[in-house]
Amino acid sequence: GKKAGNGHAEGPASERQQQREGGGGGCRGFLRRNLLVLLTVSGVVAGVALGAAVRGLSLGPAQISYLAFPGELLLRMLRMVILPLVVCSLVSGAASLDTRSLGRLGGIAIAYFLGTTLLASALAVALGFIVRPGAGASALNAPELGLPGAVPTSKETVDSFLDLVRNLFPSNLVAAAFQTYATDYKMLARNTTSGNITWEKVPVGTEIEGMNILGLVLFALVLGVALKKLGHEGEDLIRFFNSFNEATMVMVSWIMWYVPIGIMFLVGSKIVEMEDIVLLVTSLGKYIFASILGHFIHGGIILPLIYFAATRQNPYRFLLGLITPLATAFATCSSSATLPSMIKCVEENNGVDKRISRFILPIGATVNMDGAAIFQCMATVFIAQLNNVDLNPGQIFTILVTATASSVGAAGVPAGGVLTIAIILEAIGLPTNDLSLILAVDWIVDRTTTVVNVEGDALGAGILNYLNEKANKEKEKEQELKEVNIEAVANNKSEEETSPLVTHKTPVSNTPSTAVDSESKESVL
Repeated sequence: GKKAGNGHAEGPASERQQQREGGGGGCRGFLRRNLLVLLTVSGVVAGVALGAAVRGLSLGPAQISYLAFPGELLLRMLRMVILPLVVCSLVSGAASLDTRSLGRLGGIAIAYFLGTTLLASALAVALGFIVRPGAGASALNAPELGLPGAVPTSKETVDSFLDLVRNLFPSNLVAAAFQTYATDYKMLARNTTSGNITWEKVPVGTEIEGMNILGLVLFALVLGVALKKLGHEGEDLIRFFNSFNEATMVMVSWIMWYVPIGIMFLVGSKIVEMEDIVLLVTSLGKYIFASILGHFIHGGIILPLIYFAATRQNPYRFLLGLITPLATAFATCSSSATLPSMIKCVEENNGVDKRISRFILPIGATVNMDGAAIFQCMATVFIAQLNNVDLNPGQIFTILVTATASSVGAAGVPAGGVLTIAIILEAIGLPTNDLSLILAVDWIVDRTTTVVNVEGDALGAGILNYLNEKANKEKEKEQELKEVNIEAVANNKSEEETSPLVTHKTPVSNTPSTAVDSESKESVL
């Protein structure tokens, strides 16, 4: 059963590979197939080497920014593709699945996202108590590390959640492509009767830079369902989004050849930029170690186990096909920038159904943040230990819930997690002035964070694909009959489309419509 399922899943991909291999012998076929993967991995290695070599030259900030330029180009290209990719893939994904399976898959997906994120948070809190990263580091302060002491203004927990819901329903779709709603506060002076002045904190709505992916995701999903409901009338628009989507994927496949170069300079410039790594590692080493250990356990053991339990297939074989997007995640620190290559690799290397991957991965990139949950919980426990606060069960529960919920709202941008840590700290009543310590090592921890985020999405797509195939096998006999009908309808439609006269002529003329139809069809043909 397992073998058959696997063959079914990897059908198109493996056929393609066989065709390719026929031409070029074993070794050459392997090289041609995995050239991009090898280039990407060697790009990371070359980046480390480049950074180590250039570090000795002691470049100024301007020169470092020139060194980072090719990497910046990669990020810009990937971000450019995100908007059309997310909208079009979700519209076509929601429109291609029938309502019943859409609901079922959506339910399973939400359960999977919430479950894995909760597991991740719990794991991080447990590890935080075992490793105790903040125990020895209490004497630390930011100025010693040469860090800015400035910390983002804290938001009320309620407002953070309300902002999340507000962003789900953007008031302006065009603005949602580049702005996000955020609550800010202004202080108002109130004159009281006794003559003394009291200051009052009043929430004010502001728009901040950054794409509101959540709102776009929801809109695209609903639009897809609406087009499906229109039936015959909606087909043209669905076709438009489908072809838009395919074109974007072709552009992605071109961008992916630039990934190794971009990654090399991204990693290299990051290594040159580092201030004093020895001081950082000695002072915050336990925190870095604990976070990365948590990511390793969750990404290397727990998620693959969940995948294996659901599908009875080898998870590591599945992950092998995803080396390029995982390396991209490692270098760019942005889960939304990894989305394009992730969709491509999941479909081509792992044979996941297009409808599933396009429906689940864009949602996953915005909603499912296992790595971020680990990083946030670990940071919270770390700060609690720095301040010698013993967390009680109620506070731990608050951390878990807040981390799970706020990892939904953390947009897929680098260092987006620091703001959500501020939210968690507010919720359990800890001071937020130690956040600069976490910002100091954010660029190290953020890499594994993003890798785990992206990996969780991909495995979720694999699980959903397997469950969908299983359901389809049970429904296969009905499905075959249905498909024949659909094909017949589609053929009629395309014939009619070629001549707009057909549909208009029928009601006007007095002759029996069937005759007119057949005549005009013949003339068209």
